[in-house]
Amino acid sequence: MNIFINAQKQVRSIWLVAIFFIVLAAFTIPLIIISQQYGWEVTIAHQAIIVIAATLFCQLMRRKPMSELTGGFNLSAVKNCLIGIVAGALLMLFPAMFLMMCGFIDWQLGSGDVLSILNTTGVFILVAVAEEFLFRGFIFQRLRKSTGVWIAQLMIAAYFLLTHINNPGMTGTIKMLASINIFIASMMFGFAYIKTNSLVMPIAMHFMANWVQGTLLGFGVSGNEQARLMKPSFGDAPQWLTGGSFGLEASVPGLVCVIVTTFLLYRWKPIQAIEQSVTGKLNEEKTVTHSF
Repeated sequence: MNIFINAQKQVRSIWLVAIFFIVLAAFTIPLIIISQQYGWEVTIAHQAIIVIAATLFCQLMRRKPMSELTGGFNLSAVKNCLIGIVAGALLMLFPAMFLMMCGFIDWQLGSGDVLSILNTTGVFILVAVAEEFLFRGFIFQRLRKSTGVWIAQLMIAAYFLLTHINNPGMTGTIKMLASINIFIASMMFGFAYIKTNSLVMPIAMHFMANWVQGTLLGFGVSGNEQARLMKPSFGDAPQWLTGGSFGLEASVPGLVCVIVTTFLLYRWKPIQAIEQSVTGKLNEEKTVTHSF
């Protein structure tokens, strides 16, 4: 057995994952060197461009279109985007409203102006694009091919957590809750991709969850502060209940909502999948009928 080439005479998926990281490093290292030389910052925009460029390079190497990973840009993509936006918003609104109704938090007017809010919104869009292309894009698809869905999900979730493990405020109970939440959230985004075969829904969910949590409600986003429309006041509420400065991602209500959303996505059967299943059964029935 050839450890590099499969039965279809193609490079095995696990080696394509390694090639992706080599290409990513080949793009990233020179950029870091140049940025240090000229004293400018490597921004999230640069990171998004690099991840997309590495993805495009690897897809061209395989002679496959980007749409294999991103899905087509059609009416289904618009629908999936809207579902992702609603799901991402509710993911943060539900725990926030629960905490407010129980009297654990209230809000004051935030200090963000129009320009800072727009800048923050742009950053959240780029974060969602960069992270979803990296974690649910090329390497996730190659791992699914070589290891199956569940192992791929667990591996990517561990990698997703590893990249967030040293975020500000990750100490004690907050670190434990945030780690569990981040790990499960990765699987949640993974199921959003698996069910739609498109990056549109996980990108929309990721962006909207961050935007509602940080820009609208004023919580921290993975321990980072940003311009916000409202500012929460926690009073004497324990951090495990509110997430403290880390954000709702490190709260028990937030964790419950992530678990529920992940389960719903796992059980969700998109209309396209149902139609394909029905069509397949009808074709089978026709084949059986014609065989007589």
